[in-house]
Amino acid sequence: MQLDSLWNYMQVDMEADSFESEMRNSPNRQQMLKNRNFIMEQQTNMKNIEADIANKGDRMEAIEVEAARLGELVKAQTEAFQAGPPTELEEIDKQLLSIQKLLDSLSLYEQELAKMQHDAEGLDRQQKDIRVRAARSKAEYDQLKQEYDVEYKRDTQQLAKLRENAEAAGKGIDEVLLSQYKSIKQHSTPPMAMLVNDQCGGCFMAQPAVVLRELKANEKVVCCDNCGRILFAKED
Repeated sequence: MQLDSLWNYMQVDMEADSFESEMRNSPNRQQMLKNRNFIMEQQTNMKNIEADIANKGDRMEAIEVEAARLGELVKAQTEAFQAGPPTELEEIDKQLLSIQKLLDSLSLYEQELAKMQHDAEGLDRQQKDIRVRAARSKAEYDQLKQEYDVEYKRDTQQLAKLRENAEAAGKGIDEVLLSQYKSIKQHSTPPMAMLVNDQCGGCFMAQPAVVLRELKANEKVVCCDNCGRILFAKED
């Protein structure tokens, strides 16, 4: 059934997979990804701050226009009151109340405007801090990328050799058997397991008597009832 050949193929195949995993998890690559993600995060932060600044700018402009309008109303009503003050006490109170309401509204706008100006200064400081940190991270990223490019080229060549070795080891193995191996590999790695003391060497579950008999008969591919790996028993 070519299980010996498939077992040998698995060793080379797993070696290539292990090396590829090491490539993905290399310190340089992980740090590069960390820096890249940080830079992207800061770019998003910058866009959000810029949008916030734009919104605050529109609001500040509207407040300034409204404050100017209220200021003119207060001035006009005050001048009118001083030029011809009413004789009735009730009318005097009414006009003074109207002027006071305008002054209160104007005060609220001025307070909001002062707060927004303060917030804008804080956003400006945030932008400067983001630019500094992003520039520092970008410089580190560029340095790491130079080193990683050399590392990646070297490792890619090594990985190609390992894949070639695996392909060579797989020559002559039945395509159906290889297809089954690759299908199992999608959910269990490695996809084959040695039978040890009547247990699956992958999940360590004891195999039922029927499975052991099928293995001993050596007439078909037998898989672990628990994990689905192809079971391999060395001949005595």
